[in-house]
Amino acid sequence: MQKAIFLDRDGVIIEDTGYPDDCRKLKFLPKVIEAVKLLNDNGFRVIVATNQSGVARGFFTEEKLKEINRFIQDTLAEKGAIIDKIYYCPHHIEGTIEEYRKECHCRKPNSGMLEKAAGEFGIDLENSFLIGDKISDIEAGHRVGSRTILLADEVPLENEKDIASMPDYIAPDLYRAVSWLLELSPQESRRS
Repeated sequence: MQKAIFLDRDGVIIEDTGYPDDCRKLKFLPKVIEAVKLLNDNGFRVIVATNQSGVARGFFTEEKLKEINRFIQDTLAEKGAIIDKIYYCPHHIEGTIEEYRKECHCRKPNSGMLEKAAGEFGIDLENSFLIGDKISDIEAGHRVGSRTILLADEVPLENEKDIASMPDYIAPDLYRAVSWLLELSPQESRRS
């Protein structure tokens, strides 16, 4: 069984601009390449699991989404940072495109994308991490027994107790999240 780091895409790897539909407009977040390389060098599979309701809402096609995902993978790979696979959910119950308008098991906070990746790559979910910038990411990680890291600059005071109790750690960016998880001892990084 392999260890993996599951990453959300928008707000974790690239700037979250709403519904990105053009590779030329994508902006990688600081130190993403270094963070992914650290994970690669430390034996983790790097898997992206991303909700992409822009397809269901008619903002872009599934082909355009695949093009953007390939661009992200290729750009990082050119710098020696490997994302093993990008899983995406194009569905949304309020979608305007009929074939994508549905509730599904793959849309986070559901765990379908993580379970599919675990089956395809032989991933030990309990000894893996999910890093995301939304509570739905954290919930998806919890549903499969993975440890979780929330990316947030600060937690609003009215939600501090609720949000802080959910992830295993809160970090301001991907690089610092990866640095924290790599500092854990083997016993700490493993679920008891």
